[in-house]
Amino acid sequence: MRNETDVPAASATLRILSFLATQRGPVAAATIASQLDLPRSSVYKLLGVLERQGFVLHFPEARRYGIGIAAFELSSGFSRQEPLARLGRPILAALVDRVGESAHLAVLHGRDVLYLIEERAPRRPALVSDVGVRLPAHLAASGRAMLAALPAAQVRALFPDAEAFVHRGVVGELASYGALKRELAETRARGYAFEDGAITPGIASVAVAVLDHAGWPAASVAVTFAADAVDDSRSREIAAELGHYASELARRISGRDFR
Repeated sequence: MRNETDVPAASATLRILSFLATQRGPVAAATIASQLDLPRSSVYKLLGVLERQGFVLHFPEARRYGIGIAAFELSSGFSRQEPLARLGRPILAALVDRVGESAHLAVLHGRDVLYLIEERAPRRPALVSDVGVRLPAHLAASGRAMLAALPAAQVRALFPDAEAFVHRGVVGELASYGALKRELAETRARGYAFEDGAITPGIASVAVAVLDHAGWPAASVAVTFAADAVDDSRSREIAAELGHYASELARRISGRDFR
Protein backbone atom coordinates (compact mmCIF):
# COMPACT_ATOMS: atom_id res chain seq x y z
CA MET A 1 0.00 0.00 0.00
CA ARG A 2 1.32 3.45 -0.91
CA ASN A 3 1.77 6.13 1.69
CA GLU A 4 1.69 9.89 1.17
CA THR A 5 5.46 10.07 0.50
CA ASP A 6 4.89 8.15 -2.74
CA VAL A 7 2.85 11.08 -4.14
CA PRO A 8 4.67 14.19 -2.85
CA ALA A 9 2.73 16.67 -5.03
CA ALA A 10 -0.61 15.40 -3.70
CA SER A 11 0.70 15.48 -0.14
CA ALA A 12 2.04 19.03 -0.54
CA THR A 13 -1.24 20.19 -2.10
CA LEU A 14 -3.30 18.85 0.78
CA ARG A 15 -0.91 20.35 3.32
CA ILE A 16 -1.26 23.76 1.63
CA LEU A 17 -5.05 23.57 1.69
CA SER A 18 -5.07 22.42 5.32
CA PHE A 19 -2.72 25.25 6.27
CA LEU A 20 -4.81 27.88 4.51
CA ALA A 21 -7.97 26.55 6.17
CA THR A 22 -6.51 27.21 9.65
CA GLN A 23 -5.46 30.81 8.97
CA ARG A 24 -7.46 33.86 10.02
CA GLY A 25 -7.03 35.38 6.56
CA PRO A 26 -5.05 35.18 3.31
CA VAL A 27 -1.29 34.61 3.64
CA ALA A 28 1.76 35.08 1.43
CA ALA A 29 3.18 32.22 -0.59
CA ALA A 30 6.52 32.72 1.16
CA THR A 31 4.81 32.19 4.50
CA ILE A 32 3.22 28.95 3.26
CA ALA A 33 6.59 27.70 1.99
CA SER A 34 8.32 28.59 5.25
CA GLN A 35 5.68 27.17 7.58
CA LEU A 36 5.35 23.92 5.63
CA ASP A 37 9.07 23.61 4.80
CA LEU A 38 8.34 23.35 1.07
CA PRO A 39 10.33 24.76 -1.85
CA ARG A 40 8.98 28.18 -2.76
CA SER A 41 8.93 27.34 -6.48
CA SER A 42 6.79 24.25 -5.79
CA VAL A 43 4.40 26.24 -3.63
CA TYR A 44 3.85 28.81 -6.39
CA LYS A 45 3.19 26.07 -8.97
CA LEU A 46 0.72 24.26 -6.72
CA LEU A 47 -1.03 27.50 -5.77
CA GLY A 48 -1.43 28.23 -9.48
CA VAL A 49 -3.13 24.89 -10.08
CA LEU A 50 -5.35 25.32 -7.02
CA GLU A 51 -6.29 28.84 -8.13
CA ARG A 52 -7.31 27.65 -11.60
CA GLN A 53 -9.47 24.92 -10.05
CA GLY A 54 -11.12 27.36 -7.65
CA PHE A 55 -9.70 25.91 -4.42
CA VAL A 56 -7.52 28.96 -3.76
CA LEU A 57 -8.12 32.69 -4.27
CA HIS A 58 -5.25 35.00 -5.17
CA PHE A 59 -5.31 38.59 -3.87
CA PRO A 60 -2.79 40.23 -6.23
CA GLU A 61 -2.62 43.65 -4.53
CA ALA A 62 -1.82 42.01 -1.19
CA ARG A 63 0.23 39.20 -2.79
CA ARG A 64 -1.60 36.70 -0.62
CA TYR A 65 -3.62 33.51 -1.02
CA GLY A 66 -6.75 32.29 0.72
CA ILE A 67 -9.31 29.49 0.57
CA GLY A 68 -11.50 29.47 -2.56
CA ILE A 69 -15.11 28.66 -3.34
CA ALA A 70 -14.38 25.09 -4.43
CA ALA A 71 -12.93 24.34 -0.99
CA PHE A 72 -16.10 25.77 0.58
CA GLU A 73 -18.17 23.49 -1.62
CA LEU A 74 -16.25 20.53 -0.23
CA SER A 75 -17.19 21.61 3.28
CA SER A 76 -20.82 21.97 2.18
CA GLY A 77 -20.72 18.40 0.87
CA PHE A 78 -19.36 17.33 4.22
CA SER A 79 -22.37 18.93 5.92
CA ARG A 80 -24.89 17.47 3.49
CA GLN A 81 -23.68 13.94 4.12
CA GLU A 82 -24.23 14.41 7.90
CA PRO A 83 -20.96 12.68 8.82
CA LEU A 84 -21.14 13.67 12.48
CA ALA A 85 -24.46 11.91 12.91
CA ARG A 86 -23.34 8.87 10.90
CA LEU A 87 -20.03 8.55 12.74
CA GLY A 88 -21.41 9.54 16.11
CA ARG A 89 -24.39 7.19 16.36
CA PRO A 90 -22.46 3.91 16.92
CA ILE A 91 -20.07 5.70 19.29
CA LEU A 92 -22.96 7.01 21.39
CA ALA A 93 -24.58 3.58 21.43
CA ALA A 94 -21.36 2.04 22.75
CA LEU A 95 -21.03 4.83 25.32
CA VAL A 96 -24.55 4.26 26.62
CA ASP A 97 -23.90 0.53 26.90
CA ARG A 98 -20.74 1.30 28.85
CA VAL A 99 -22.06 3.82 31.39
CA GLY A 100 -25.75 2.87 31.54
CA GLU A 101 -26.92 6.48 31.16
CA SER A 102 -28.38 8.45 28.25
CA ALA A 103 -26.07 10.34 25.90
CA HIS A 104 -26.32 12.89 23.12
CA LEU A 105 -24.28 14.59 20.42
CA ALA A 106 -24.62 18.33 19.82
CA VAL A 107 -23.06 21.11 17.73
CA LEU A 108 -22.65 24.80 18.44
CA HIS A 109 -24.96 27.11 16.48
CA GLY A 110 -24.38 30.72 17.46
CA ARG A 111 -25.23 31.06 21.14
CA ASP A 112 -27.21 27.80 21.08
CA VAL A 113 -26.45 24.12 20.98
CA LEU A 114 -28.29 22.00 18.41
CA TYR A 115 -28.78 18.33 19.30
CA LEU A 116 -28.09 15.88 16.47
CA ILE A 117 -28.39 12.52 18.23
CA GLU A 118 -29.97 11.25 21.43
CA GLU A 119 -29.22 7.72 22.60
CA ARG A 120 -31.47 6.89 25.54
CA ALA A 121 -30.43 4.29 28.06
CA PRO A 122 -32.98 1.63 29.11
CA ARG A 123 -35.35 2.70 31.86
CA ARG A 124 -34.13 6.29 31.77
CA PRO A 125 -36.55 9.23 31.38
CA ALA A 126 -36.97 11.22 28.18
CA LEU A 127 -34.78 14.33 28.01
CA VAL A 128 -35.43 17.80 26.64
CA SER A 129 -32.28 17.41 24.52
CA ASP A 130 -34.11 15.53 21.75
CA VAL A 131 -32.93 15.57 18.14
CA GLY A 132 -33.40 19.03 16.60
CA VAL A 133 -33.83 20.82 19.92
CA ARG A 134 -31.87 24.04 20.55
CA LEU A 135 -30.81 25.13 24.03
CA PRO A 136 -28.73 28.06 25.34
CA ALA A 137 -25.06 27.08 25.03
CA HIS A 138 -24.00 28.79 28.26
CA LEU A 139 -26.48 26.69 30.28
CA ALA A 140 -26.02 23.24 28.72
CA ALA A 141 -22.96 21.13 29.50
CA SER A 142 -22.65 20.40 25.78
CA GLY A 143 -22.47 24.10 25.03
CA ARG A 144 -20.05 24.88 27.85
CA ALA A 145 -17.68 22.16 26.62
CA MET A 146 -17.55 23.71 23.14
CA LEU A 147 -17.38 27.30 24.38
CA ALA A 148 -14.42 26.35 26.57
CA ALA A 149 -12.57 25.21 23.43
CA LEU A 150 -13.06 28.53 21.63
CA PRO A 151 -10.69 31.52 21.80
CA ALA A 152 -11.71 34.02 24.49
CA ALA A 153 -12.30 36.72 21.88
CA GLN A 154 -14.87 34.58 20.08
CA VAL A 155 -16.70 33.75 23.30
CA ARG A 156 -16.80 37.44 24.10
CA ALA A 157 -18.19 38.18 20.62
CA LEU A 158 -20.97 35.64 21.20
CA PHE A 159 -21.81 37.14 24.60
CA PRO A 160 -21.10 40.88 24.28
CA ASP A 161 -23.54 42.07 26.95
CA ALA A 162 -26.13 40.98 29.52
CA GLU A 163 -28.86 40.72 26.88
CA ALA A 164 -27.00 37.79 25.29
CA PHE A 165 -27.71 35.61 28.33
CA VAL A 166 -30.95 33.67 28.66
CA HIS A 167 -32.35 33.97 32.17
CA ARG A 168 -34.32 30.98 33.48
CA GLY A 169 -34.13 31.64 37.21
CA VAL A 170 -32.35 28.36 38.00
CA VAL A 171 -29.77 27.72 40.72
CA GLY A 172 -26.23 28.45 39.59
CA GLU A 173 -27.38 30.24 36.46
CA LEU A 174 -24.66 31.98 34.43
CA ALA A 175 -26.04 35.45 33.87
CA SER A 176 -22.93 37.49 33.03
CA TYR A 177 -19.78 37.23 30.95
CA GLY A 178 -17.68 37.16 34.12
CA ALA A 179 -19.57 34.15 35.47
CA LEU A 180 -19.33 32.40 32.11
CA LYS A 181 -15.60 33.12 31.86
CA ARG A 182 -15.01 31.54 35.29
CA GLU A 183 -17.11 28.50 34.40
CA LEU A 184 -15.23 27.96 31.16
CA ALA A 185 -11.89 28.24 32.95
CA GLU A 186 -13.04 25.56 35.41
CA THR A 187 -14.19 23.42 32.48
CA ARG A 188 -10.78 23.59 30.85
CA ALA A 189 -9.05 22.83 34.15
CA ARG A 190 -11.11 19.71 34.89
CA GLY A 191 -11.19 18.53 31.26
CA TYR A 192 -14.98 18.34 30.93
CA ALA A 193 -18.07 20.51 31.36
CA PHE A 194 -20.63 19.97 34.10
CA GLU A 195 -24.17 21.22 34.55
CA ASP A 196 -26.64 20.40 37.33
CA GLY A 197 -30.24 21.60 37.04
CA ALA A 198 -29.61 24.50 34.66
CA ILE A 199 -31.64 22.80 31.91
CA THR A 200 -33.95 20.46 33.85
CA PRO A 201 -34.28 20.44 37.67
CA GLY A 202 -32.82 17.25 39.15
CA ILE A 203 -30.96 16.33 35.95
CA ALA A 204 -27.20 16.76 35.52
CA SER A 205 -24.87 16.37 32.54
CA VAL A 206 -21.17 16.04 31.81
CA ALA A 207 -19.79 16.83 28.35
CA VAL A 208 -16.53 16.82 26.38
CA ALA A 209 -15.80 18.74 23.18
CA VAL A 210 -14.82 16.96 19.97
CA LEU A 211 -12.17 19.05 18.17
CA ASP A 212 -11.54 19.14 14.44
CA HIS A 213 -8.12 19.12 12.76
CA ALA A 214 -7.69 22.85 13.40
CA GLY A 215 -8.51 22.57 17.09
CA TRP A 216 -12.01 24.04 16.84
CA PRO A 217 -15.00 22.37 18.51
CA ALA A 218 -16.83 20.36 15.85
CA ALA A 219 -19.29 18.90 18.35
CA SER A 220 -19.65 17.73 21.91
CA VAL A 221 -20.62 14.42 23.44
CA ALA A 222 -22.51 14.42 26.72
CA VAL A 223 -23.97 12.00 29.25
CA THR A 224 -27.07 13.00 31.24
CA PHE A 225 -28.32 11.43 34.47
CA ALA A 226 -30.45 11.96 37.59
CA ALA A 227 -28.36 14.17 39.84
CA ASP A 228 -29.39 12.42 43.07
CA ALA A 229 -28.49 8.98 41.66
CA VAL A 230 -24.88 9.81 40.73
CA ASP A 231 -22.34 11.06 43.29
CA ASP A 232 -19.25 13.13 42.50
CA SER A 233 -16.99 10.09 42.23
CA ARG A 234 -19.27 8.36 39.73
CA SER A 235 -19.69 11.61 37.82
CA ARG A 236 -15.92 11.82 37.35
CA GLU A 237 -15.82 8.18 36.24
CA ILE A 238 -18.49 8.89 33.62
CA ALA A 239 -16.56 11.94 32.44
CA ALA A 240 -13.42 9.83 32.03
CA GLU A 241 -15.31 7.28 29.95
CA LEU A 242 -16.90 10.09 27.98
CA GLY A 243 -13.45 11.46 27.15
CA HIS A 244 -12.43 8.18 25.52
CA TYR A 245 -15.50 8.09 23.27
CA ALA A 246 -15.20 11.79 22.38
CA SER A 247 -11.57 11.17 21.42
CA GLU A 248 -12.63 8.29 19.19
CA LEU A 249 -15.12 10.50 17.38
CA ALA A 250 -12.44 13.18 16.99
CA ARG A 251 -10.13 10.57 15.48
CA ARG A 252 -12.80 9.44 13.04
CA ILE A 253 -13.36 12.95 11.74
CA SER A 254 -9.57 13.43 11.51
CA GLY A 255 -9.57 15.64 14.55
CA ARG A 256 -7.56 15.40 17.71
CA ASP A 257 -7.88 14.64 21.41
CA PHE A 258 -9.39 17.48 23.50
CA ARG A 259 -7.65 16.44 26.66
